[in-house]
Amino acid sequence: MRSERLVALLFTLQSRRSATIAELAAALGVSERTMHRDIAALQATGVPIWTEPGRGGGVRLVDGWRTRLDGLTSREAVAIFAMGVPRALTELGLGTAVSAAHAKVSATLPPELREQAQHVAQRFHLDAPAWFKRADEVEHLAEIAAAVWEQRRSRVRYRRSSDVVDRVLDPLGLVLKAGVWYLVARAEDTVRTYRVGRVVEVEDLGTRFERPVDFDLASWWDRSSAQFERSLLQVRVRVRLSPVGLRALPAVLDADLVADVLERTGTPDPDGWTEVVLPLERPDIAAGQLLALGPEVEVVEPAEVRALFVAAAQRMVDRHR
Repeated sequence: MRSERLVALLFTLQSRRSATIAELAAALGVSERTMHRDIAALQATGVPIWTEPGRGGGVRLVDGWRTRLDGLTSREAVAIFAMGVPRALTELGLGTAVSAAHAKVSATLPPELREQAQHVAQRFHLDAPAWFKRADEVEHLAEIAAAVWEQRRSRVRYRRSSDVVDRVLDPLGLVLKAGVWYLVARAEDTVRTYRVGRVVEVEDLGTRFERPVDFDLASWWDRSSAQFERSLLQVRVRVRLSPVGLRALPAVLDADLVADVLERTGTPDPDGWTEVVLPLERPDIAAGQLLALGPEVEVVEPAEVRALFVAAAQRMVDRHR
């Protein structure tokens, strides 16, 4: 985007005492004609750029003037201005910091770049939680975040089913997944995941822990999530689906799972029905999920899922007589 290039031009001019149009164009990967236009655009916004034509001439900022965006790339400058203070950062206790960065960038950006950032903010918005689901109440998130930042060993009281258990944890990171916060922490040399909304008390034990040098939060989360998803899929259910049922399947089950299954699906039979094998959770959960397809699905096997499906359907029929 042009706004990013103009900020990059500012940084380039700050880092060089003087540069020719050709040098600046090469540095930013544009034509000399475009560079002339960009320099004129910055001058129009009030940036004091001095140009000297002819041999030995060049382009430079007036001595003593510097933009206060040092250390930010053009994307970062526009992004910080555009994103405001998302709820997730506020929950982490970073709302004030982001607001301060937002104000500084707002005061420093030339009008043209500020307008571009406002366009971004008005056209893109992140809403992490799924529909019809309320985000967890995370009373202790800020305390946990502080322990993560400062590598402070903590005692956590954690609600598990109907019990509350104590755990001594080394908090390694926080993950926000579909509106739910998770704490990734080491307990007795084993890294586990804890739902922050189930934490009822946090106590700083007053000691620091050494973070494992080879631990990468994003990589660990990807592996753990994939393993968790595989562990849930305990039963393979063979079903027949009508054309309507086949189209409705992504709305009933996980869309990625359905896409993977349909890649290996054969052609419809003479009646137009398609047979697929679905990896699902426990038999009772599988039967309940497939009921949403109504008469557009036939459960073939295993027998347990078929029986549960038929029994549930029969109860529905009996209730509506």
